[in-house]
Amino acid sequence: MPELPEVEVTRRGIAPGLEGRVVANVEIRDHRLRWPVDPELPRLLRGLRITSVDRRGKYLLLACAAGGAARGWLIIHLGMSGSLRFVAARAPAAKHAHFDLQVGRQVLRLTDPRRFGAVLWHPATAGPVASHPLLASLGVEPLTAEFTAELLYNATRKRAASVKQVLLAGDTVVGVGNIYASESLFRARIHPKTSAGRISLKRYATLVPEIRAVLSAAIAKGGSTLRDFSSNDGPGYFQLEYFVYNREGLPCRICATPIRRAVQGQRATFYCVKCQH
Repeated sequence: MPELPEVEVTRRGIAPGLEGRVVANVEIRDHRLRWPVDPELPRLLRGLRITSVDRRGKYLLLACAAGGAARGWLIIHLGMSGSLRFVAARAPAAKHAHFDLQVGRQVLRLTDPRRFGAVLWHPATAGPVASHPLLASLGVEPLTAEFTAELLYNATRKRAASVKQVLLAGDTVVGVGNIYASESLFRARIHPKTSAGRISLKRYATLVPEIRAVLSAAIAKGGSTLRDFSSNDGPGYFQLEYFVYNREGLPCRICATPIRRAVQGQRATFYCVKCQH
């Protein structure tokens, strides 16, 4: 499943081809995504100028305007297996190509085999895009100054859940997905099953910069190669730098102890019993 680095890589890849461009046409081939695609989108979007391409968590936000006035945001989520790529305007659509956004002579095409992605419209009349129900409860962005050790410490004082589950929950910090949570906790030498409420401010002060470093490195490497994901420019290569993720039974790169695997909240967790405590 595309996580924050993969979505950010996608955002950086598509932004130059969208920002400042006018929507010429919209084609919806299958309305049956995670939530039904509004059949009015072609009428709503045609003729609008895309002023910016932003990201909130794993959601891509395309701000649209007309005559200098904001009209709304197109919200796109890649789901479990979605991808966005530019193709020629007349390029034939392959199987699972559900949505086209045409700007000039090229089309931004959403392909999503599992149809767990989303294409939603949030009109400016409904308020800022941050107020959308899918975005309003999200935690802080991990690569911003708002994400601090103090924030994690204060938010977890009464939480008995494991620190790994708290990172994945998204209500305190958003976008630290399964792969990157495992890698960050290893680098901070924190056991993933440790109760978040038992971790000291000092240890959170070690974890926060490791989360930033892991996410930044993943973005620089183009993300990770998952079963279904590749960016607009091809697959990512961060998986070559994993310390623990998907390395069950292999020797720890630090101490040579075999990496262990556990299941937390139906997600696989990988860790080293010697390095993490």
